[in-house]
Parts: sequence; structure tokens; C-alpha cells
Amino acid sequence: MAKTAAAKEREFVAKIEKSLSEQKKEIYTNLVASNEDFQEIVDAMDPKDLADVASDDIDRKMIEAIGSQEVRRLRMIDMALNRIQQGKYGLCIRCNKKIPRERLEAIPYALMCIDCKSAEEKRNR
Repeated sequence: MAKTAAAKEREFVAKIEKSLSEQKKEIYTNLVASNEDFQEIVDAMDPKDLADVASDDIDRKMIEAIGSQEVRRLRMIDMALNRIQQGKYGLCIRCNKKIPRERLEAIPYALMCIDCKSAEEKRNR
């Protein structure tokens, strides 16, 4: 039996959610490997909470340990994971149109369609 469009979409979102969670864990693993202060924070945590670290208030030492690019990426990943939980993943936060699957495959934490992102970048120049 052929899969429905809704089933294919659920499968796609589940795949993206897994990928985002893995990216998040990878960022933390890299930080642990390169930063003793961050290692102390992680050691004090329950291992099952490691994936949920960024959803809590990020400790001052953690922010110092993370480069600004990684902080931004973690926040984007968290926002995307929250949108998955809310059933809003893949919809532009500006115009509410569907973000093309190709864009989400390239940037799984994209929150805006290409048109809205381009307009935002032009405003920020």
C-alpha cells in the first residue's frame, strides 16, 4: 500500500528530529572534549539530561565555553525541536508558508522560507 502524503511528512519530520538531536549531542560532545569547565558542568548532570541541557538556562560558564556560532546553532536546533513538538515544524515563522523540503534537508533548523530569510538579511545589511 502506498504511503499517504501525511505519513511521508511524519517520516520526514521524525528523520529531521533525530538528526537535530544528534547535532545537538555532537556539539556538546565536542565541547566536553575541548573545555574543562564544560566537562565539570556535564559531569555534574544526570547523563539522560545531556540532550536537554540547552533547553534549560545555559550556565554562564557554558556560554563562555561555546563559541557564538555554536550558541546560535544550539538555539536554532532547540527552536526547531520545539516547533516539531508543537506540530509547526517546516512552516515559516514570518509568513507561515511551508518551507521547501530541500531547504529543510540542507538546513534542518531553518525557521524561515527563502523569501523571508532573504528579506531579513537585506534589512540587516
